[in-house]
Amino acid sequence: MKILGLGNALVDIMTKLQDDTILEQFKLPKGSMQLVDLRFSGHVLEGTEHLEQSLSSGGSAANTIHGLARLGVETGFLGKVGDDKYGEFFRNDMSLHNINPILPAGTAPSGRAIALVSTDAERTFATYLGAAIELTPNDLHPHIFAAYDMLYIEGYLVQNYELVRAAVVMAKEAGLKIAIDLASYNVVESNLDFLTDIVTEYVDILFANEDEAKAFTGKSPEEAIEEIAEYVETVVVKVGEQGSLIRSGGELYRAGVIDVQCIDTTGAGDLYASGFLYGMTRGFSPELCGRIGSLLAGRVIEVVGSKMDEVRWQGIYGELKMMGAGIAS
Repeated sequence: MKILGLGNALVDIMTKLQDDTILEQFKLPKGSMQLVDLRFSGHVLEGTEHLEQSLSSGGSAANTIHGLARLGVETGFLGKVGDDKYGEFFRNDMSLHNINPILPAGTAPSGRAIALVSTDAERTFATYLGAAIELTPNDLHPHIFAAYDMLYIEGYLVQNYELVRAAVVMAKEAGLKIAIDLASYNVVESNLDFLTDIVTEYVDILFANEDEAKAFTGKSPEEAIEEIAEYVETVVVKVGEQGSLIRSGGELYRAGVIDVQCIDTTGAGDLYASGFLYGMTRGFSPELCGRIGSLLAGRVIEVVGSKMDEVRWQGIYGELKMMGAGIAS
């Protein structure tokens, strides 16, 4: 099974702070995600250039696709970048990790998310979306979808109604399964009517945390998953330290979490989706898919950022083999 991700193409600039002076200097509330303009983003970059930084191709869907690629799934990513060094980095980073980059060039500079990581692991984001939000239905073509079996959409895109509707219609016409992550409870609240329409008409697999599920249905996780399952084949509701609830094939499953030392929660939901969808591509049971999702989510929160190093991935491969879910050779 080949999976195509659709989302905001952002370069993550992970920056380790020595203290919170930078946050105070730029009036960034600790732990918040602030959308900023290009000028402000430039000022923050200048003010942090003396600190330890690392770059990676990011954005919610891109993180999930990265995880899938590391698990041996054939993947692609569709997004928009600018004609600049960050756009070139994003494209090269995708290709380096065996992801097919489908990245039309926008007119604005490439999007970037400056993640300021405090000494207590709290993350504060100054995000410039740039070219990422210039993706339009004109950038979508049937031949792109025809090469894949599933379309994975990040919920942050649902504010672009024309793009999302065009994508799901084109994907369905090409015979693809459609998976979506609800992304954020405030995104759900602000776009509830449109999101309900898209989910009930087109979505096959839905991921949400308990806050997003409540925003979508007004109900508790147990009640929400039953309601959503009336029109979606597979529903996952993540309930923090209690693990996840999974409704698929008329049955309810539960998957626990693994014991970890949390350093940074960046990418936990994205990597859960990677593990779960990987399990689906292998035909594993919903319960095992959930356990794989929990494994990846647990391991990524042990590091700063949404990307894990080779040693940690090798450890994951070993754990998957012990679970009877090893990577196909």
